[in-house]
Amino acid sequence: ADMSRIAALRQQHKEAFREKHGVSLGLMSFFVKACVEALKAFPDVNARIDGEDIVYQNFYDIGIAVGSERGLIVPVLRDADQLSFAGIEEGIQELVDRIQNNRITLDELEGGTFTISNGGIYGSMLSTPILNPPQSGVLGMHAIEERSVVRDGEIVIRPIMYLALSYDHRIIDGRQAVQFLRKIKEVLEAPEELLFEL
Repeated sequence: ADMSRIAALRQQHKEAFREKHGVSLGLMSFFVKACVEALKAFPDVNARIDGEDIVYQNFYDIGIAVGSERGLIVPVLRDADQLSFAGIEEGIQELVDRIQNNRITLDELEGGTFTISNGGIYGSMLSTPILNPPQSGVLGMHAIEERSVVRDGEIVIRPIMYLALSYDHRIIDGRQAVQFLRKIKEVLEAPEELLFEL
């Protein structure tokens, strides 16, 4: 995904956002919003298998992988579809604080419908994230690197992030997986549409 427009939005609004909401405008809020949009478009990715049944979940509780002294922990951001950018950033910060202060509860770690893991903060260029059962999908974010790309017939340098999706093939086929990833890419590359709910 070309992260140019997100980088420009964050740069332009980071101070005003922090002043108004008391939290930074991070990348994760854009990814949570993009994932919710993609999950709405491809509900199989938000479903789970329960015995012989496929359970479709019409809510969006997004697991956010967080590094801790004890390893990776995945607290759940509840009803992410109903949160603003500030609400997402505040929710994540509260969960991170609870992890760092050993106050996270089992309830806050259970029941997610989809997970986002950001190996990029550790320098990962590309990886295969592991499913968090009973979830059917997990998105892997990676380090943003400047890369040569072609835009309008010209070679230009853009900040690019590779994305990876691991998924349960019993419920999601390859076509759906690629379409889901393309939807995330499209949303990330046109973040203004998220802001204006287009």
